[in-house]
Amino acid sequence: MFSKTAPSPVLDLNADLGEGGFQDEAVLRHVSSASIACGGHAGDAATMRESLRLCAMYGVEAGAHPSFPDRANFGQQAMNLPAVEVMALVREQLEQLKEIADEVGVTLCHVKLHGMLATVATQQPTVARAVAQAVHAAELHRVYVRAGTDCELRREVSALGLEVVAEGFADRGYAADGTLLPDPHPQAILPYERSLAQGLDIGLRGTARAVTGELVSIPAQSLGVHAHLPEAPRLVRDLSAALRQAGIRLGTSCA
Repeated sequence: MFSKTAPSPVLDLNADLGEGGFQDEAVLRHVSSASIACGGHAGDAATMRESLRLCAMYGVEAGAHPSFPDRANFGQQAMNLPAVEVMALVREQLEQLKEIADEVGVTLCHVKLHGMLATVATQQPTVARAVAQAVHAAELHRVYVRAGTDCELRREVSALGLEVVAEGFADRGYAADGTLLPDPHPQAILPYERSLAQGLDIGLRGTARAVTGELVSIPAQSLGVHAHLPEAPRLVRDLSAALRQAGIRLGTSCA
């Protein structure tokens, strides 16, 4: 039980947005930040503008969710690109969203990579460095990285003096080594009951149960949910209520 006189621990509840679902607004009612698809795997100028408008309406921190340019596979296909090209495509997506955010009057606070780009940047130093340089060049200052793994992206982002936010996932299955299961895996996406339990475990204890049974350390500052999944509105509603009841304050460190 948390002391009533001590400040409540703070956790960011994050949702991916603008990916073609029809429940973004319902999800935004219960989260503290949103990562907006900016044209790589999903999204266009209209969806970016609407997502930013909704973030402003609900007082939700807005960030960018760039990807490999892979709309056919929803950003889940690995692409063997030169580092200079990775830097260019990430920066292009960031700048496009920034331009629209300026028009709408919203400040972008973070960058969170999507799908296979996030996976590759976690593992490959050259890709991680290209992404970090793109974020730095776009004058953004906070990057979400996957909690619980030895992460190249964390090292490269830190080397440039950018803020790192460790993120765990409520609705994604974990392997025993703390990595996310790839999308083709039958337990890559968890059902509602398991997502709720895992989200609470990560938020309250910093752990998750791997699909093979092992207890995995996930020391997360942010808890991610995918807004396009059917149970997302129910999940974020129940997660936010349970976390608050347990003494957790939902919020971010965006200045």
